[in-house]
Amino acid sequence: MNNLQQQQPLDSTAEGLQRGLQARHMSMIAIGGAIGTGLFIASGASVAAAGPGGALLSYSIVGLMVYFLMTSLGEMAAYMPVAGSFSTYGTKFVDPSFGFALGWNYWYNWAVTIAVELVAAQIVMHYWFPNIPGVYFSALFLLLMIGLNYFSVKGFGEAEYWFAMIKVVTVIVFLGVGVAMIFGLFTSEAPAGFKNFALGDAPFVGGIPAVIGIILVAGFSFQGTELVGIAAGESEDPEKNVPKAVKQVFWRILLFYVFAIFVIGMLIPYTSPNLVSNDITDVAVSPFTLVFEKAGLVFAAALMNAVILTSVLSAGNSGMYASTRMLYTLARQGDAPKLFAKVSKNGVPRNALLATGAIGALCFLTSMFGGQVYLWLLNASGMTGFIAWLGIAISHYRFRKGFVAQGHALSDLPYVAPAFPFGPLFAFGLCFLVIVGQNYAAFLADQIDWVGIAATYIGIPLFLVFWLGHKVKHRTSVVRYDEMEFPKHPKK
Repeated sequence: MNNLQQQQPLDSTAEGLQRGLQARHMSMIAIGGAIGTGLFIASGASVAAAGPGGALLSYSIVGLMVYFLMTSLGEMAAYMPVAGSFSTYGTKFVDPSFGFALGWNYWYNWAVTIAVELVAAQIVMHYWFPNIPGVYFSALFLLLMIGLNYFSVKGFGEAEYWFAMIKVVTVIVFLGVGVAMIFGLFTSEAPAGFKNFALGDAPFVGGIPAVIGIILVAGFSFQGTELVGIAAGESEDPEKNVPKAVKQVFWRILLFYVFAIFVIGMLIPYTSPNLVSNDITDVAVSPFTLVFEKAGLVFAAALMNAVILTSVLSAGNSGMYASTRMLYTLARQGDAPKLFAKVSKNGVPRNALLATGAIGALCFLTSMFGGQVYLWLLNASGMTGFIAWLGIAISHYRFRKGFVAQGHALSDLPYVAPAFPFGPLFAFGLCFLVIVGQNYAAFLADQIDWVGIAATYIGIPLFLVFWLGHKVKHRTSVVRYDEMEFPKHPKK
């Protein structure tokens, strides 16, 4: 262990990181992870595809799954707050090879996400500066993301706090304006009532297949909520702050997603052509933009473009943080070069940060010089978020079983996840359904699109290669309940 890790200040963790994230940071990280372009733009396409009732049902089902996932993660993270989070839990409570695969896949997922956000940032900035090459903005935002994470964990925390605050305020204003418009305020039209829920085939359009299809979309929209588990390793008081953040997840999902979908369904007919677009950065089709414009807000498109820019920067900032901490943890466990296990005097794993930033930049370059390569990278990363959720459910189920089997009382846990074992089992089942059903329509076509299927499901064999390759090399086995190691006294 290097000297920087031996001489730790009092606010450092055993890993050499620093507990610089306060309760307000943790709370906003939990919120910010759940609000992004999936809500601001993709929610409109969801209403168009499944109708207001179908979209509402789909987001409610996925929201319930995410709630159970966060309670599962919260129970483990409050008891064992480590930067590796579910990768470490997978190693300790499932199988070392399973944890290894979870860690590398999750790092890869966020490294590619950085590239995705750099591409999105170009499109967003093109709205205001159409004559300036987008690559300049991508370079600027990449440097910004690295800078926010370079000096201390507080840089990431503060940036995420304010990014999330902007998104939260936008959603709250949208809900307030939307509810007023439902009752006839801010508009010259008659009160909307439930007429859009009774329009044509509404409230359910396309039946069960459409609902399943939107469940897949909703799953992507909620990805990032698990960041609170990664941040727990640097939380000021994880036993108190992690449960507090997790307990609020249910109400945030209900308010920011379910209620927002309800308002969109009430105000905008699912038949509106403005809701349909394949471009997730097209601010003109954002249901938020459409509602604000109907309310007479002249600068609605510019306003939502600015909000979407904060979402892009927030996702990139979070991706830089999460992937850096995962690479750092892998290095500490001996699963990555030791170079990435070093930390600065401020508790930042800068080598891991710079390496992650470089990989993100390389992935971004493939979007410019090899579009097909970028597409495959993107498809491979899309699956890993759901695999991580699957890993959380499995790890928590075995964590609780082992904890009780060794004679520990649930009262020893700082936070106890409700509805066990239903919660992790329900989350596991739905995650498995989402993973398998990513491109189920391709199997039902007259001529099966094997290239499309391979592009969609490439994340699964990649995960299996990591898992089984490590298992063959190290001859690992599933950790037995009586072999699991639990700290007797969680850190105060």
